[in-house]
Amino acid sequence: MLLTGFIVFSAVVLLVIAILAMRPMKIPRDSTREGVEDAEALQAYYHVSRWPIFTYERHIVLKALSKIKPNGQMVDVGCGPGYLAAQISQKFPDVKIAGLDINELTLKNAKRTWSPDVYPGLEFLTGDAQQLPFPDNSLDFIVSSLSLHHWPDAQAVFQEIFRTLKPGGKVLIFDLRRDSPSYFYWVLKIGQAFLAPKSIRNINGAIGSFWAAYTPSEIEAIFHGIPMENSQIETGFGWMLIFGKKPDKFKS
Repeated sequence: MLLTGFIVFSAVVLLVIAILAMRPMKIPRDSTREGVEDAEALQAYYHVSRWPIFTYERHIVLKALSKIKPNGQMVDVGCGPGYLAAQISQKFPDVKIAGLDINELTLKNAKRTWSPDVYPGLEFLTGDAQQLPFPDNSLDFIVSSLSLHHWPDAQAVFQEIFRTLKPGGKVLIFDLRRDSPSYFYWVLKIGQAFLAPKSIRNINGAIGSFWAAYTPSEIEAIFHGIPMENSQIETGFGWMLIFGKKPDKFKS
């Protein structure tokens, strides 16, 4: 009888824990929790970008792109060390892609890693997402991954994306979502504490990124002021994919 009671009590406790773990996080956005990325942290990000979690992130983006079948001129905004841009260059030979990042040290690593002899359709440019260095109506596609939460003014970047896309041009953005289930937050927290390089722990990299991330409803509010069509947000257990298209007959 005591054993049965203990089993029932344990099952109830586990059920309560599971329910609490699945509840979405409800925290205010705070972009100040991540410190400044110094040279040591940037070098660490260059190496951890090879980890399975980031490989999986790129798999999600590439799978989504495969359904869209991009071609023409593409820009990867906030390309970091260039892993995604390089894979896009190889997977989609009809795409000419430019990786854009504001940090010159990051781009130095990217240029050293992805040789133009092997990746002829790939180049890297220094630039600010809030002032994209491209003419109006000049790009066929814009992609971005794990950069959105770093943008000081996401509204301004989305407006720049819209400005530089050609009529009919498309955008695909991957990022964390701050309303993820609680267990995802704790997985990040434990991973940062025990697996992340010291330089990333010092700037609170993973957890800071989570706090700086947006929710789907916040992104919808930003899109409300930009005349994108077919905009939609696909959500996963800790991430979201944001789709949008500039109207085919848009006139500036």
